[in-house]
Amino acid sequence: MNLSLEGKNAIICGSSQGIGYAIAQELALMGANCILLARAEENLKLAVGELDISIRQLHSYRAIDFNNHDELRKLLSEITAEKPVHILINNSGGPAAGPIVAATEEQFLQAFNQHLLTNHLLTIALLEGMKTEGYGRIVNVISTSVKIPLKNLGVSNTIRGAVASWAKTMSNELAQFGITVNNVLPGYTRTQRLDSLVENIAGKKGVPAQEVEREMLEEIPAKRFGDAAEIAALAAFLATPAAAYINGTSIPVDGGRTGSI
Repeated sequence: MNLSLEGKNAIICGSSQGIGYAIAQELALMGANCILLARAEENLKLAVGELDISIRQLHSYRAIDFNNHDELRKLLSEITAEKPVHILINNSGGPAAGPIVAATEEQFLQAFNQHLLTNHLLTIALLEGMKTEGYGRIVNVISTSVKIPLKNLGVSNTIRGAVASWAKTMSNELAQFGITVNNVLPGYTRTQRLDSLVENIAGKKGVPAQEVEREMLEEIPAKRFGDAAEIAALAAFLATPAAAYINGTSIPVDGGRTGSI
């Protein structure tokens, strides 16, 4: 099985912490040269310094606000002028929790811009290089809500579904060029995002955070939260040559929580 990413260049979005950083770690261990993108420059400096360089991988980072599309286009133009990018990990923090009936138009527009439009901009900017190289792996970190909507995540459920449909359409159009597009769907994973969600629910219910966590764990057959490294393992595999015939999929990594086949 060919799992080597030696000589491949990867952009990992939202990689200063959490799932994005865990994916960068896995890609580096498999030999990829990693470019970390996120807003928090100090966290990026720390993150890039921890990546594996045992086969002389060259890692770097760029601080960027993904909502500033003009700056993002400029940055991508600079990167692709230097080298082709073979792997794109689309990963961004989700919209705030809340029922869909309480969501505003602005919240939907902001989430659409941050997730779907940003993913599209990144993909289009890197396509020609992937086509020329005959190798492309686009992995979108979304949510199990594309299978079954999650409670109290109205805006997130809506936008995640749109991203999944975009990815499936893109996968159909790009497969002929040796480019795959797949979605990784994390379940409850021990990250800052989960902590924030727990605190939000606990605050609205007026109960301790531990009680909210216990209720969440009851829904998971594995009876534990996931680790970011477990999400990263699938994302990294989908980026390898071994995964060349896996395309247009949405794969949950959730301890069995998603109730669909």
